[in-house]
Amino acid sequence: MILALDHVQVAIPAGGENAAREFYGSLLGMAEVVKPAALAVRGGCWFSSGSAVLHLGVEEPFAPARKAHPAFLVAELDALADSLASAGYDCVRADGEIPGVRRFHTFDPFGNRIEFQQA
Repeated sequence: MILALDHVQVAIPAGGENAAREFYGSLLGMAEVVKPAALAVRGGCWFSSGSAVLHLGVEEPFAPARKAHPAFLVAELDALADSLASAGYDCVRADGEIPGVRRFHTFDPFGNRIEFQQA
């Protein structure tokens, strides 16, 4: 029986760790988690914030996930949208599609779709 979700993994290209740290760490405010040594040699990086855990793994050849995506719950949706827009990321609103949920999606530096929601 499934008890909870441990993490979501999203692919990044080789050498994308610094761009990932800038987007997920600096811009989104997620804390980087040190990978176990046996896994660190594969590249990529891990992040967490609250109960959300995101693993970014190197995949070659790389192809961004344009439809499949993690959806993060946030406290200040509008402020986050403003921060992302100021950093040059498009925020596509999808309000009203799910009753009681405000949301938008954007794409990370690698073209992976990312959704943000606020109840």
